[in-house]
Order: sequence, then C-alpha cells, then structure tokens
Amino acid sequence: MPQNLDAIIIGSGHNSLVCAIKLARKGWRVGVFEQAAEPGGAVKTLELTEPGFHHDWAAMNLSLFAGSAFYKEHAAELAEHGLAFVPVQNCFASVFPDGKWLGVTAGSDTMRQRIAAFSQKDAQAWEELVAEFPQTAEYLFAVLGSPMKMHRMGKIFAKAWWKRGADWTGSLIRLVLSSPRKWLEETFETPHVRATLAAWGMHLDFAPDIAGGAMFPYLESMANQSFGMVIGSGGAGTMTRALCGMLEAAGGEIRCNARVTRIIKEGGRATGVELESGERVTAQKAVIANVAPGALADHLIDGGSGNDKFDRAMRAFSHAPGTMMIHLALDELPAWAASEELRSFAYVHIAPSLDQMARTYQQARAGLLPDEPVIVVGQPTAVDPSRAPKGKHVLWVQVRMAPGAIRGDAKDEISATEWGAAAEPFAERVIDLIEQHAPGLKKAIRARRIVAPRDLEADNPNLVGGDQICGSHHLSQHFFFRPAFGHAPGNTPVEGLYLTGAAVWPGAGTGAGPGTMLGQMLAGN
Repeated sequence: MPQNLDAIIIGSGHNSLVCAIKLARKGWRVGVFEQAAEPGGAVKTLELTEPGFHHDWAAMNLSLFAGSAFYKEHAAELAEHGLAFVPVQNCFASVFPDGKWLGVTAGSDTMRQRIAAFSQKDAQAWEELVAEFPQTAEYLFAVLGSPMKMHRMGKIFAKAWWKRGADWTGSLIRLVLSSPRKWLEETFETPHVRATLAAWGMHLDFAPDIAGGAMFPYLESMANQSFGMVIGSGGAGTMTRALCGMLEAAGGEIRCNARVTRIIKEGGRATGVELESGERVTAQKAVIANVAPGALADHLIDGGSGNDKFDRAMRAFSHAPGTMMIHLALDELPAWAASEELRSFAYVHIAPSLDQMARTYQQARAGLLPDEPVIVVGQPTAVDPSRAPKGKHVLWVQVRMAPGAIRGDAKDEISATEWGAAAEPFAERVIDLIEQHAPGLKKAIRARRIVAPRDLEADNPNLVGGDQICGSHHLSQHFFFRPAFGHAPGNTPVEGLYLTGAAVWPGAGTGAGPGTMLGQMLAGN
C-alpha cells in the first residue's frame, strides 16, 4: 500500500468498505487499515467449531443491507463479487414456559391465525398495523435513510402533516418516542404477543421501559411480516467478501493486522496515521475513523481535537450492555417442545415476558450475570443448509444482556468475576434454559465455541464491553445526538477527520447508511 493516500479509513466494517468504494469510484486513492486478521468487523463467517461448520461471528441478519440504498444501486456488481442472499419466510418466534409459542411468518394469513389463537382482538390489531404499515414506513424509512439535518427532517414531517394530517403525524411521532411496553400494552392485550415483539427491542439496547424503543419492535415485526428476512448464502461473510471485491476492483486497498495507534494532526488538520509498527501513512484529503467515540478522544487524536466540548462528548458516549455468543455444531436442530414448526424459523427468542426482559436488563446494567438471560437462538441452517456438512447444523446463540465487567451473579451460583472463569458456567446456564424448551439439545452438540464480551472487544475494539451495537440507541444518543449534537453526519472539529460506522447516525445494524452518507458527502454526490 502506498505511503501517501487521498483517504485513510480506520477499521474494515461494512460501513468503512461502503464509504471506501464511494470514494475510490471518484478516483480517490483509498486505503483501509484493519487491526484484525480478517476484514469485516462483526460481519464475518468462520469455522469456529469443526471443519465444515460455518458460523457467523456476530451479525447474522442481512435484511438491512438488502434494503439499503447502496445495495439497490450496486446489486448486480455485488452479485458478481459473490454476494448471495437466502430468503427467510419464517422469520422469528418466541417460546414460553406454558408450552405455547408465537412466530412471525412473511406474506400470508398465518400470523393472524396464530395471534387469533391467543386473542381475536389482538389479531384484528395486527391486521390493522399491517394494513397501515406502507404509509407509516414511507416516513420512518425516509427518516432513517436521510442525513440527520434539521431541514431534511422538517421536510419529512411537513410532508406527513400535509398528506396525512396532524393527528396521524402526531401519532407517528408518539410511536417514535414511546417505550416498547407503552406501545405494546396500548396495542395488544395478550402477554405472549407483547413479549414476542418486545424481544426485538433488546437487540438494540431497548428494554421494555426505555423511551424511544417502540419503533424497533414495530419495524422488525412489520417488515418481517411484509417482506420476510434474508441471511447470507453460506454465511454473513458473503457481504464482506463482496464489498472487499468491489473496493479492490475500484482500486482501493485493504491491509489487515495493521492497528492504527494515532491520528496525526498538523495545523488543526488530520494529515495521516501512525501504525503500531511505527509506520506512518499520510492522507491528502481525509482520515475516516470507524471507531468507538471514546477511543477517538482518549487514544487516537494526536493532542485531542482542540474542542473540549466535542472531546467530552466522545468520552461520555455510552455503550449498551454486552453480548455473549455461543456457537454450536449440532447433529440435528433443536427439538422444540412447543412445536416441530419452530425448527423452520431463523430466530427463536427465549424472552418470556416484558418484566423478565426488564429485570434482565437491569441486572446486566448493574454488572450482574442475569439469572434468566434473554436468549436469541439463530438457526441459519434451517434455511441455508450449505453452512454445515449434509444433515448437520450450526446454532448461533446470542445472549443478551451480559455485563461487560462482572460484579456478581444475580443467581448467586457463579463466583467468578472475570470472563475467563465465568464464561463456561454462564454458557451452561444459557444452554440449560434452551434445553428446557428443546429437550435433547445437549446430546446433539458436537462442539461449541464460547465468545465472551471481552473476546468480542478484543477482536473488534468498537464492541466496548461486548456491546455489539457500538453504543446505546437511547433518545439522548440517537437521531441528532448520535454520536453528539452537531456531529451526526460524522464531521469532527478536526479538519479532514470524520467518523463513520455504528456510532454515527443512523446507527447499528447491517444497513449501510453511515458509510453511504459520508461517502456521498465527501465525494460530492
């Protein structure tokens, strides 16, 4: 890689790669520097247990990328570089201690029938939500897909007011501001329905009682019902490999095992970076950091940004509780006691009530290993058998929430306060909970790999304390305030220095919004 580039990008997450592609296509000389041995950040697929068993390291669901503006513009070229999706009809489900279950299936009357078994009133409410979704989605997706600028947001809501009226627009704003519990209890009467949808809030740091969290269960459930879901053929890494191929075809370069330790600042401008090896690389136009904001302020900017308010905001950027991943190689899929049909779902949640989710969240926030963690059981080989040898399966188990730093155990069983010793017994607690709903699971396990919160952070420093979303999405740190007011587009007080990635608007997930918007802004299109 040349020592003199137009743009240096720190970190190789998908937003970094998307931004790099935008710039390289405009003739910029772009270099991406990644501290890990492989590009992709949280989106990569590895043989973590046995040969032939392909596990998604962290992210599994690629629906946001498939729905992104970047994908729509470059779908054909991404396919040429190997990107392929597997469509999912049976998207997500929840199982409950009383033996019942509820799942969202795309594009049919199945969901109404399932809900009607619990409540005819809730089935009618679901139908009304689905019928109204195209109108609501028009404005919510417009917000999520636009730069967070006052005049842009003003136009979107003014259009809603003019076309749909004041009451409808007010209801939309209220949905955006509501907690999951508030919206779900106003909309549905059945605890099973409420819990099934509320589980998606936990994916983005929204326990049931946190304001601003209703939008995420709403969007996920309505989008899955309307469009289904997609995962990557052979693993989520198909997306990373295709983006790397596009970047290299455009003349950009990626260097792995290249940790950036310092952003060089001269005369108030970012002029390059210094690597752990002592090597320096200069940037003529931009240094773009896909890093956690705290790292930017505390470690990377040479001498600070020069703006104390900005530096304080970066240091105060708050992270969600951690995540533990358990990757299993199986002889067969879990035999779910509630229904054989559950074997066909991409995700099965074990999160039985709003109160349990709220308690688990508070325990993790307090540094306690939860007594009953929220469990997301991903069954990718149920829809993509190519990820494992014939007749075998992989299980992707995401444990939400888990403390990054352990202060104790809510169940008073695990005495260890370091993840090195606590990971195994905590993983056993999780597997025991799954076994309660899927008897015989333990006998089907061929091999397992536990990835504790500290392991996630070691692989990708952006996942502070195992926070897979690189920062809470609570209202004080979302929309105009992600990562800080005045800096949602990724700009910083240092000329030529920009932020991208999950810490920047519109936030976490496999969507390509931050990288696309920054690339367009810098490239002038």
